[in-house]
Amino acid sequence: MKLSLAGRSLLLFGLSIALLVARTLFESALAGMPPGAERLVTFLLLVLPAAIGTVLGVMSLVRKEGRAWLAVTGMALNALFALFHIIILLFAG
Repeated sequence: MKLSLAGRSLLLFGLSIALLVARTLFESALAGMPPGAERLVTFLLLVLPAAIGTVLGVMSLVRKEGRAWLAVTGMALNALFALFHIIILLFAG
């Protein structure tokens, strides 16, 4: 079964949530890392998949694959998730 771009966008949102849970559970392992390395890990695990999911949602809308509501939902959820974690990285570290 071939997944549409909107489906992949929602799949990446689910992956982002799973990575957030995993990062939260193993937070104590990151305690000895320098702050810059911890920010990089956070960016790669949380922001990057959500940003890619947002782009996939936009591409699905541009290509008019059908089920626009699915693309808009994936795009909105991924964008909010990515923006939230970017703000955390910028202000809290």
